Amino acid sequence: MVRKRKLYVAIAGNIGAGKTTLTRMLSQKLGWKAYYEKVIDNPYLEDFYKDMKRWSFHLQIYFLSHRFISQKEITEWPGSCIQDRSIYEDVEIFANTLHKQGFMTDRDYNNYRALFNVMSHYLRKPDLIIYLRASTDRLFDHIRKRGRSYEQQMDRDYLERLNQAYEEWIDRAQKEGFKVFVFDMENRDFEHNERDFRILYQSIRDMEKQTWIEGV
Repeated sequence: MVRKRKLYVAIAGNIGAGKTTLTRMLSQKLGWKAYYEKVIDNPYLEDFYKDMKRWSFHLQIYFLSHRFISQKEITEWPGSCIQDRSIYEDVEIFANTLHKQGFMTDRDYNNYRALFNVMSHYLRKPDLIIYLRASTDRLFDHIRKRGRSYEQQMDRDYLERLNQAYEEWIDRAQKEGFKVFVFDMENRDFEHNERDFRILYQSIRDMEKQTWIEGV
């Protein structure tokens, strides 16, 4: 008989790109389980934005450990699911950028990468990455509107460096065989524009059509 393989979709994008909102909307539309990034009860975020050099390693280890727990659950989940930011972004975007800016020492960064390399052998790779590409101006606008106090002091250069790291990572990911759908947020609003949302929704439906497999 023919059966359908469970799918794992990851929503990627910079701070303020709209990942959590899109994860919620797609989860509700598709009836899939959603996995969200731990932000609200993160004990390091506020301290990190006050002193990035002091708290960068602690913050990244916190995210990595909680994301790995989600990855384990995703692997064991019997149905399809969608995730707000993948574990790869912690390593390839945030830890990498903090290290390049001098906010994470070589020793801490090498330790962090070594830990991720051990974890990576147990990871289930996303069947599809949806990358929300947004300009720094748009990100700042979203960050301002959502009003998290600790984010209001965020440095513009930090966001711009993260954006650059995302572009470099997406390019590498595609070359390494990841399926990526890039959604440019300029002049688009998937939250309030049904046509824009349908573009994203259809990217997953198109992926589903490719994943029917033969079974017995």
